[in-house]
Amino acid sequence: MASIPEYYAGKNVLITGATGFMGKVLVEKLLRSCPEVKALYLLVRPKAGQSMGQRVSDMMACKLFDRVREDDPDFHQKVVPISSELTQPGLAIAPEDVERLSACVNVVFHCAATIRFDEPLKHALQLNVIATQQLLRLAKQMRHLEAFVHISTAYANCNRKHIDEVIYPPPVEPRKLIESVEWMDDGIVRDITPRLIGDRPNTYTYTKALAEYLVQQEQDRLNIAIIRPSIVGASWQEPFPGWIDNFNGPSGVFIAAGKGILRTMRANNDAVADLIPVDVVINLTLAAGWYTAERRPKTALVYNCTSGGINPFHWGEIEHHVMSSFKRNPLEQAFRRPNANITSNYLINQYWILVSHKFPALLYDLVLRLSGQKPQMMRIFNRLHKAIGLLEYFSRQDWEWNSENMSMLLSQLTPEDRKTFNFDVRQLNWPEYIDNYCIGTKKYVLNEDMSDIPAARQHLRKLRNIRYTFNTLLVVFIWRVFIARSQMARNIWYFVVSLCFKFLSYFRASSTIAT
Repeated sequence: MASIPEYYAGKNVLITGATGFMGKVLVEKLLRSCPEVKALYLLVRPKAGQSMGQRVSDMMACKLFDRVREDDPDFHQKVVPISSELTQPGLAIAPEDVERLSACVNVVFHCAATIRFDEPLKHALQLNVIATQQLLRLAKQMRHLEAFVHISTAYANCNRKHIDEVIYPPPVEPRKLIESVEWMDDGIVRDITPRLIGDRPNTYTYTKALAEYLVQQEQDRLNIAIIRPSIVGASWQEPFPGWIDNFNGPSGVFIAAGKGILRTMRANNDAVADLIPVDVVINLTLAAGWYTAERRPKTALVYNCTSGGINPFHWGEIEHHVMSSFKRNPLEQAFRRPNANITSNYLINQYWILVSHKFPALLYDLVLRLSGQKPQMMRIFNRLHKAIGLLEYFSRQDWEWNSENMSMLLSQLTPEDRKTFNFDVRQLNWPEYIDNYCIGTKKYVLNEDMSDIPAARQHLRKLRNIRYTFNTLLVVFIWRVFIARSQMARNIWYFVVSLCFKFLSYFRASSTIAT
């Protein structure tokens, strides 16, 4: 059997979602580690006044592609953007492009999806289910297609505690649901959504489960692999440690904690935080495409791309390492010193939200109003609470994923391919990874310069002094109120003050004797 780079040599690859986080890493990895690949066809839609060509050019100009640029300055000639719109019939691909793709594509990687947890069901169905259905229809027209790889999520079946590498029966027949929803207005669909999704937490996991079932139905006509990553985070090793380009998932939480905005989060300290680095997911995806095309399994193979059952790391440990990292390498212009805490208790969490989030936000906005500026901090905290609320379901419990297919695939790789396409999470050092992740949010998401760290540390020291001063004044104020009203409190106050004077006198005397 050919090695992975040998297999992709001369191949034409179609990728959806190429301008998204995982899609970018997939494009970069294919170009860098499979340099003989013939062409990458990217389905891209115009956005925010940019043409599809401009979007792809901007994507390839970013730092992520620096290593590819060094090896091959003309790598962009292999990238072919194809105008497409997932919400339109036939994906809005021009007839001539359909014929072109049908005649040459060998491998399809379907990464496109909406990952918003609170997406309205109708829109989530369109992007995650109907678009997949239409891409499968296109794939069946491809005369030289050897593998169809669908990116799903490990949480598609999160209503189960133990999840095997199988496609579970869908909660409803996808085609019937699509037909039913088509004639309903948005208000009706919104009203029936809770009943439809049942014991799943959101429309994202619900529609990804439906999409898996649709893909599986084509296993007699296509060679199919389904990848189920858990919580996708920054890169572990490739193209460089800590690369991340968005605020989604844990990245936004880490940044909020590093800025001192986030002070409390409801989660289970002992629950497994099933993070998986993006390069691990992409390496597995490329290996799965190779194996599917070369071995042509009779049924669709599912790969649970998770870390918790192999190399577990817990939410409590993440809290500790994130705080440690941001204290060593602070973010610029932090609101407060990083000091977030995780609790599973609802009442304690609500108390700290009131004391450490809402009260400081109101105070800060009051200062902004008095200085003639627009208040903004309460709005920021409200958005933060909404985002964290959507994550609570996943941070308060853990799951068991079977990963036998992932282990089997690893065993099929040559020693060289294991090194080049490494997805063995047993080798992952979590403290080092979290440190690189936090630095990555600073460098690549916030675009902060590492040379400014001394100034950021000085800012944290200033915040610490302000905090100590405020706390001291608060204690003095409280005690003065008590002293004015209670003889007992007055006696305690004088006792504490005299004790402090005695301690200072003893300290001075000891220093004098020592000298």
